[in-house]
Amino acid sequence: MKTAQAASQFFATESIPIIIFEFGLNLLLAALLAWVLEFFYVRYGRALSDRRAFARNFMLITTTTMIIISIVKSSLALSLGLVGALSIVRFRAAIKEPEELAYLFLAIAIGLGLGANQRVVTVLGVAVILFLLTVRAIFSRDSSDHNLFARIKSGSGSSLSPERIVELLKKHCSMVKLRRLDCQAEQVEALCLVELENFENLSRLKDELKKEDMEASISFIENQGFV
Repeated sequence: MKTAQAASQFFATESIPIIIFEFGLNLLLAALLAWVLEFFYVRYGRALSDRRAFARNFMLITTTTMIIISIVKSSLALSLGLVGALSIVRFRAAIKEPEELAYLFLAIAIGLGLGANQRVVTVLGVAVILFLLTVRAIFSRDSSDHNLFARIKSGSGSSLSPERIVELLKKHCSMVKLRRLDCQAEQVEALCLVELENFENLSRLKDELKKEDMEASISFIENQGFV
């Protein structure tokens, strides 16, 4: 009985005061690292979605995580309460590519590290990770950086199939990589990374596509145009 009362009193009273100066310093550092991560992701990310819009979430995620960890680490009771609260929370953000999830984890890791007051380890870890990613991005650059994204959308009720779209692209492009395919009830939309040798091939591709489907639309976007 006494043991239970002692444990209850411990959970109710055990609390570590938060030093406001350290909290403010960690919060500013979290915002700074999140801004660096946002700039890096926009510059070196490979996701086809709007990287700039997605990266705007990093600062909010990082600082929020840091605040939560700073609060719950001051009390064991709050920590246990957080476990219960997270059990009923569902993360339903639309993650289309693994790269987006990886950067989200890095943003959360920054918040966790600074919330635990581990400034040196967090800054060093982020610096090493971003350095390695920069080196990989520099040495992995190839001719695909100068290629185009071809977005082809069939007309309503068209018989243009995904196989035929890829066949037409391969006929006039020296390189074709299918990146995304959306098939609806009456329409097909394909997004491909292509390499064109000259603009004559582009004109021939457009003409031949129109012969297959007069209502089809085709647009070419520069490789970095999704930023």
